[in-house]
Amino acid sequence: MSSPTPVPPLTYEQAGVNYDLIDPLKIAAQRAAAQTGAHLGGHGFSEVAASRGESAYVVDVGPMYLASIVECLGTKTLVADDMARLTGKSYYDGIAQDTIAMAVNDLITVGATPLVVQAYWAAGGSDWFKDAARAQALVAGWKKACDTCRVAWGGGETPALAGIVADGRVDLAASCTGIVSPKTRLSLGDKLGAGDAIVLLASSGIHANGLSLARKLAERLPEGYNTDIGGGLKYGEALLAPTVLYSPVTEALAAAGIVPHYSANVTGHGWRKLMRHPKALTYRITALPPKTAVLDFMQRECGLDDHEAYGTLNMGAGFALYLDAADASKAVEIAQGLGIPALIAGHIEQGAKRVVIEPLGVEFGGDELQLR
Repeated sequence: MSSPTPVPPLTYEQAGVNYDLIDPLKIAAQRAAAQTGAHLGGHGFSEVAASRGESAYVVDVGPMYLASIVECLGTKTLVADDMARLTGKSYYDGIAQDTIAMAVNDLITVGATPLVVQAYWAAGGSDWFKDAARAQALVAGWKKACDTCRVAWGGGETPALAGIVADGRVDLAASCTGIVSPKTRLSLGDKLGAGDAIVLLASSGIHANGLSLARKLAERLPEGYNTDIGGGLKYGEALLAPTVLYSPVTEALAAAGIVPHYSANVTGHGWRKLMRHPKALTYRITALPPKTAVLDFMQRECGLDDHEAYGTLNMGAGFALYLDAADASKAVEIAQGLGIPALIAGHIEQGAKRVVIEPLGVEFGGDELQLR
């Protein structure tokens, strides 16, 4: 009897996302944008040049810094819509948290306290808004996430964009504005260096990056989103676990007098994001967080080796803090006290720009992350 034909691996690029094509546009946009910073001088302010290319843009307004960011959710709504058809439930309360997390978790990397969130909900037509349960879940989830982050929901925009957004679909995005006060909380990597500890905060699952791959995998599974990934947990339900909001941790760290030397939101590009800062440093990982069940399932079913999986998905680590080694244990204690598992995962060394994941024998070179 012949052996079954092996299923070929399913990569992120095969799912339709190729950062090699996307990143050059980002870099070109950053270079053009940098030429506009001088306009701030006419208003009596100045940009913090080191924030160019970081997860949030920072302006010096005198007694404090102002930070801002805009982010979109991506394709996670497609999973929520498919699951709603299968289960009759609305998942848009969690989807709302995902959208806010995309903005807030970027903003806090520079040491900012989030103050105001704005909503952008663009539907494929006016009919999208007729589903009262879905709309109410989106509003309630948005408000709850704002309460968790202690931010004001300032307002938003709800356009109906037939012909641009697909019929029956919605494109969700959020912007967030915050302050860095006192100014000593600014965290742009100027103090980042050898000897710093790397603390990783746990993710809740896939978060909101890698959903194109996740949806492509669902098409290959005989039972699709209804596939049991273990313990009675369905694949679709696991994918829709809301993204962790990390601002309560960064605010608690500040209250304890702990200022990270740098932070990274582990989103697209997976653990390659650990070397986001332009400095030439080696990030040595010696301990791994547990993979969430859905990421373990995806890696196995997509046939991803560790280099591909950790270079694409968060693999259990949603946020990285780079701290004075003396502060690392306290930071872990603070995070875990807020219900977010954390661990001291490694340290920074002098050397070539790279991420070395020792337990897996995986290495990412500096040429594998081109963001600026």
